[in-house]
Amino acid sequence: MGARARIAVIGAGLMGHGIAQVFAQHGHSVRVFDPAPAMLDTLLERIRANLRDLDQDAAAVKRVIPTAALAEAVRDADLVVEAGPENLPTKQQLFKDIEAAAPRDAILASNTSVIPITRIMAKLEHKSRGLGTHWWNPPYLVPLVEVIRTEWTDPAVIDRTSELLGGAGKTPVTVHKDVAGFVGNRLQHALWREAIALVQNGVCDAATVDTVVKASFGRRLAVLGPLENADLVGTDLTLAIHETVLPDIDATRGPLPYLRQLVESGRLGMKSGEGFRRWTPEAQQALRRRVLEHLRALIEQGI
Repeated sequence: MGARARIAVIGAGLMGHGIAQVFAQHGHSVRVFDPAPAMLDTLLERIRANLRDLDQDAAAVKRVIPTAALAEAVRDADLVVEAGPENLPTKQQLFKDIEAAAPRDAILASNTSVIPITRIMAKLEHKSRGLGTHWWNPPYLVPLVEVIRTEWTDPAVIDRTSELLGGAGKTPVTVHKDVAGFVGNRLQHALWREAIALVQNGVCDAATVDTVVKASFGRRLAVLGPLENADLVGTDLTLAIHETVLPDIDATRGPLPYLRQLVESGRLGMKSGEGFRRWTPEAQQALRRRVLEHLRALIEQGI
């Protein structure tokens, strides 16, 4: 694909503008399309604000071009990254439109968080160039990108995409089997299910769950993965623990009733001021600031 690539990002929202920023910072030209004019109007200023916050070179924004027409955004792209709404029919139609306008050898990638890539790419004429690239929020601070192959994806497309991502400072990993949620979100939401179950069953309150995670194994996770930890303590001890605790771990198929009750009662988290916990505007701002500062510190430490 060469040292400098032509990137098209479809969607200028939370993820799209951050993905564009990453590629622009590493010298690539980026066209960004969004059907909402207001999103394009604010795109460059949002990227500038991120760069200012990170004390990084604002010149990167000059390589980002807001584009009002989808066909214009993808017409000469080497890589197209779709970062649109989490809706399968919408994504399928987007990729039909992208394929009609993009070069035949362009790589077509979806940034979906959980929808299997095989479903998204099912209607492509040339399915071998379709794959998933699942970035994490915020894209310019979290290094991981899951590169998901379908049954049709050409291995060379996986290699080209991973090389480009690695050159842009990301940590690409290949997901060989296309399953809902891929790797990261399956692990994350398995933890969330048990966390909700503990509160639902009266074992503890939500604040205790969060404190336990943050003040114990959460501190190790950036440098010690779960299977590294299992090997560290020994697979025999891990087996003994699992024989005792796993039969008691929640295995509900589908969302837990307590979560449904929260949504049905309008307790939607920070957007309504209350979810599992109560959130004042000051508390919300403080939490977002702590997360940002923590992620920045990890980047500075090279972690």
